[in-house]
Amino acid sequence: MKKVLYLISIFCLCGNVLSAKEYHVSVKGSDADNGDISSPFKTINWAAQKALPGDTVTVHNGTYREWVNPLSGGEWEGKRILYRVADGEKAEIKGSELVTNWRKEKKAKGVWKVVLPNSIFGNYNPFNDRLYGDWLSSDRIHHTGDVYLNDVSLYEEFSLDKVFTPDTIRTIRDPQGCTNVWFAEVDADNTTIYVNFGDIDPNKETVEVSVRPTCFYPTREGLNYITIRGFHISQAATQWAAPTAEQVGMIATHWCKGWIIEDNIIKNSRANGITLGKERSSGHNLECNDKRLDGTAHYIEVIFNTLRRGWSKDYVGSHIVRNNVISDCEQTGICGSMGAAFSEIYGNHIYNILVKQQFSGAEMAGIKLHGAIDTYIHHNRIHTSGNFGIWLDWMAQGARISSNLLYDNLAQDLFFEVSHGPYIVDNNILLSSRSIVENTDGGAYLHNIISGDIWRMDDQRYTPYQLNHSTEVKGIRTITEGDHRFFNNIFIGGDNSKQKYGMVVFDVSQRPVYAENNLFLNGSLPMTNKTQDWVEKTVNPKLKVEETPEGEVYLVSDIKLQELSSFKGKSIDADRLGITQLTGLPFENPDGTPFKLEKDFLGNGRSVTPVVGAIEKLSSSMRIKVWPSLK
Repeated sequence: MKKVLYLISIFCLCGNVLSAKEYHVSVKGSDADNGDISSPFKTINWAAQKALPGDTVTVHNGTYREWVNPLSGGEWEGKRILYRVADGEKAEIKGSELVTNWRKEKKAKGVWKVVLPNSIFGNYNPFNDRLYGDWLSSDRIHHTGDVYLNDVSLYEEFSLDKVFTPDTIRTIRDPQGCTNVWFAEVDADNTTIYVNFGDIDPNKETVEVSVRPTCFYPTREGLNYITIRGFHISQAATQWAAPTAEQVGMIATHWCKGWIIEDNIIKNSRANGITLGKERSSGHNLECNDKRLDGTAHYIEVIFNTLRRGWSKDYVGSHIVRNNVISDCEQTGICGSMGAAFSEIYGNHIYNILVKQQFSGAEMAGIKLHGAIDTYIHHNRIHTSGNFGIWLDWMAQGARISSNLLYDNLAQDLFFEVSHGPYIVDNNILLSSRSIVENTDGGAYLHNIISGDIWRMDDQRYTPYQLNHSTEVKGIRTITEGDHRFFNNIFIGGDNSKQKYGMVVFDVSQRPVYAENNLFLNGSLPMTNKTQDWVEKTVNPKLKVEETPEGEVYLVSDIKLQELSSFKGKSIDADRLGITQLTGLPFENPDGTPFKLEKDFLGNGRSVTPVVGAIEKLSSSMRIKVWPSLK
């Protein structure tokens, strides 16, 4: 009988392999062809209407200006639908169209205009679509459309006069100032775009305007097990993605399970690069549209709505987002409300987020997630964000933030908001002027290098906590602030007398904060009247990053880092961390096994008496390679 079952299983497996197809796509192809290597399709979206579980869509050299809206998803981990770029080739998916025939305006030097028929936009004109949503802050009306000059997004102005006589716009991206601005007028038939190109002739350059709201997004929910690999994806007119709204980025998963998004270059989104977010029926911008409740109450309703819509490990989340380069997005590099639960996000280089700074809001970061239950975020490099590096908001129960490199972020590197724990923050290198903002219970901060200050918030919102390793709500209560563990960290003081460096900020915590084997350097302080081991007031390593043209990053110090290797702590495991007081839950891995911190930032094993900080093996060098790091 066993032999019969074995033969049946082999037969089924062979049947899957034999039935799987590979469709090819080329800009030189035709959607009337059959999609094989000798007669490829012309558009990726046509292949996406044909692809079934187990199939592969291989895309060849070229620029594809389209919205890929798949008809089907995979069935299980071993029977995915794979979208990939052919080996050694470059395929771009763009949400924009190339615009030529610019005409010079006589009224002002450097100003050109183009008149586009509204038919170019189909049923969605981003130059007539207001950027809109809960927790978006702006005193002016912005649009989802954008103009790109040689793959650099220009600045929207709010009147035609400001294009003719522009003010100098100084931002993070353009600290010296920029006058390359645009303004659009839309009537029943045409969209007229005016741009101040300065001394540049746009007809001799590459000028594009965004026309599509996304690049890869299924309008159907529940299309699971899709892989997207190796594409250049850019220039979509994405909408603001509030946690109470349908969230659509340039790549967006739409309330499904098991996607892999890997090895892509994602750039120039009006709002978001990748969204792992929720669907529309559970709520869409409720605070803007329904004033009977405040935002917190609305979001609690949304949480229960999503539970009724299938928010569970069986149906939603468990995505992998790895080894992507994500830049020049004005809301987030990666965001997700509920849909990122049980996911793994690692090896991504995320930078230049919110650097144009034309609008602001409460949902902006390199990575911004709500409901990151059992989500593992590790070995990412995040810098030059106009707001936060990583922001976990509401229900980060079971999340682990490990071995990330964060620096030059304007607001702070890490922000943990209204979660009840347990969550783990370990082996991170935090080099911005503000390292951590938190308003949570039950965090474990272990073996980090914290070179900026810490700011704790006092927020009495009622927020949920879950059953262990589950989306099901166990209870709701306010944050009591505390019940944290700080073990084996290095704190480094700074020069700003208004900032609090070290752990002194936790003097006012309501619940106990446990601290052992921490090293305080350059004026950073332990909690008052509490011994947390070593205080070296005069030692200042002056840590900074050095970026090479080859893409490597080194951690550089004014002292030989080996001098810090004599400061050793105790090994860390679930028994030492205990259980969180409110939720009553232990510190565990997502599979339910007890947590044990076994490796450092670089992947080296930790000893029984580990060196404090993120790196276990400190050489006599004043320069250590930290990117690319082990993933």
